[in-house]
Amino acid sequence: MLIEDEKAIDELAKKGYGEKDGKKYLLKIYEALYLLNSNKITIKQKNKTIEFSKLVDVALKKDEEAWTRFLIYRDLRSRGYVAKEGFGFGVDFRVYERGEYGNKPAKHVVFGINEGTKMQVEKLNETLEQIAHMGKEPVIAVIERRGEVIYYKVSKMRFINSKSSFDMGSIS
Repeated sequence: MLIEDEKAIDELAKKGYGEKDGKKYLLKIYEALYLLNSNKITIKQKNKTIEFSKLVDVALKKDEEAWTRFLIYRDLRSRGYVAKEGFGFGVDFRVYERGEYGNKPAKHVVFGINEGTKMQVEKLNETLEQIAHMGKEPVIAVIERRGEVIYYKVSKMRFINSKSSFDMGSIS
């Protein structure tokens, strides 16, 4: 989503929304959904206001995980975190500690999974190890069928006779 208003760009950038791309300022679709849903922005196309439901439809046509991304992003923002696009592990975000955006690197990488989604343990373990190898704390966000997001902080642990080095523990 392209933002052209200079005043809006400054305000969005200060709060950790969007990214500068050359001379353009762009919002990710989940950021636009969040800001529109929160009544913090209005979106117009050819002088016509775009409603939230229409933007959701457009987002889902471009990315089948758009709703999942939005739910996690909305939840993280509502808890006071700045979240930026992750490192390509699927539905993932770099999450900055409260008040640290722009001052320190992201501490966590939140990786989202919809409840009931099948995932190979080896693939999950590989993803979690890659995140930990980057020096970030891996956190799994499970989206329940009702849209509630539950977070599981992952810590290293070795099991005898097992290749896996991670165990999941709950965080709030």
